[in-house]
Amino acid sequence: MPDTGPSFTIKIAETEAELRAAQRLRYEVFVRELGGGGELVDHDAELERDRFDPHFDHMLAIDNTTSEVVGVYRLLRGDKAAALGQFYSEDEYDLGILKASGRNLLELGRSCLHADYRGGTAMFHLWNGLASYVAEHEIEILFGVASFHGTDVQALAQPLSMLHHNHLAPPDLRVRAQDAVFQSMNLLPAEALDRRAAMLAVPALIKAYLRLGGFVGEGAYIDHAFNTTDVCLILDTARMNERQRRLYTK
Repeated sequence: MPDTGPSFTIKIAETEAELRAAQRLRYEVFVRELGGGGELVDHDAELERDRFDPHFDHMLAIDNTTSEVVGVYRLLRGDKAAALGQFYSEDEYDLGILKASGRNLLELGRSCLHADYRGGTAMFHLWNGLASYVAEHEIEILFGVASFHGTDVQALAQPLSMLHHNHLAPPDLRVRAQDAVFQSMNLLPAEALDRRAAMLAVPALIKAYLRLGGFVGEGAYIDHAFNTTDVCLILDTARMNERQRRLYTK
């Protein structure tokens, strides 16, 4: 059957207008839809932005029929983070074990889709674009924070505990939430888990990383500014089996 859905262009933002389009979509999703905020958010212009934006590559999914940016991914390579002085997620997680590994790192963040494109092929195209970027820059470890909506950890006890018991990163990849903000994810014993209910409560992006063989770091971070509970996801390309690799690059 022919694909009658929209076609997409995946590219890295090259102009100020393209960056603003990414920030506008982020505002729509993270601020208007999810109730987030931040000191550099521009409510008048409806742009969600921060001090890290100029240092990241911004991957865009553009609907070719409308020329609108409908998906974004924010990417920071290890060499750029070294020049900047930190990765974005170091405010939440101790990344020392990854930085000391000597491997090529890529931080992912601010991933979102316009509501009208969720459940379609836009995210698949963004993942393919990310796979090409990873190959081009010889990335070995991908990581970044991903969020549950809301800050009530007891309401998230099932999915957080399931991630802790079943998907905790091995010691050589196990980043840890900073001590000052550490929130344990070990909220329920393994025998008390309802795996089906827990997985239903896990956001689609986190599920996608888990399907690829991804792990989570130890501890969560409660982000009151963004009205989220964050976990750190880590994906080691060397640990991906062939089935996972095909899923990632097909």
